[in-house]
Amino acid sequence: MGQLLRVMNFNVSADGVAAGERQSLENPFGLPGAERLFGWAGATASWPLRTGAGGSRGLDDYFTRDFARNIGAEIMGRNKFGPQRGPWTDHDWRGWWGEEPPFHTPVFVLTHHQRPSVTLSDTTFHFVGGDPAAVLARAREAARGQDVRLGGGVTTVRQFLAAGLVDTLHVAVSPVRFGSGLRLWESPGELTDRYHLEVVPSPSGVTHHLFWRR
Repeated sequence: MGQLLRVMNFNVSADGVAAGERQSLENPFGLPGAERLFGWAGATASWPLRTGAGGSRGLDDYFTRDFARNIGAEIMGRNKFGPQRGPWTDHDWRGWWGEEPPFHTPVFVLTHHQRPSVTLSDTTFHFVGGDPAAVLARAREAARGQDVRLGGGVTTVRQFLAAGLVDTLHVAVSPVRFGSGLRLWESPGELTDRYHLEVVPSPSGVTHHLFWRR
């Protein structure tokens, strides 16, 4: 199938909200109680940011364990990298993840404003413009035959979906509602004209939605 563009472990609420519109340093997701979206992943044994032993096994752990499998590069939107807007005025900001980001690959950050690349441990962030197809071509070249992960946020995922570039999606739907915010969808049925869909409930309370191209 060649190099896939994969959305993995993407979290939304039962009403399709993945983020709020007022992101800040103190509130990276711009939502009240955003941890309710991704708490299922943080509880697993294979959570990439886990610093100690323990954590759950089973279905949820399968998805967090799969996060890095055959991934050679990542694409993310600027808002996932940080809360700054406009020209880069603070080059000391190097992402939310500290000196050991969990990506371990080249990462292409979408932005309209130039900035030098940043290397932290074995992750290098490249700041790039261009249309989705052009950015994906660069990421595939950097991935050296492996797949590319589309990391979000929600606006970036929607942009690549609209361009017809996403091959597979794993979306974890949590049983909470925010009422307003940036939505991935009004209903997962919006994607079933282009994708097969399998829905798998988890004992943790989240429901995993697995999409792959028709």
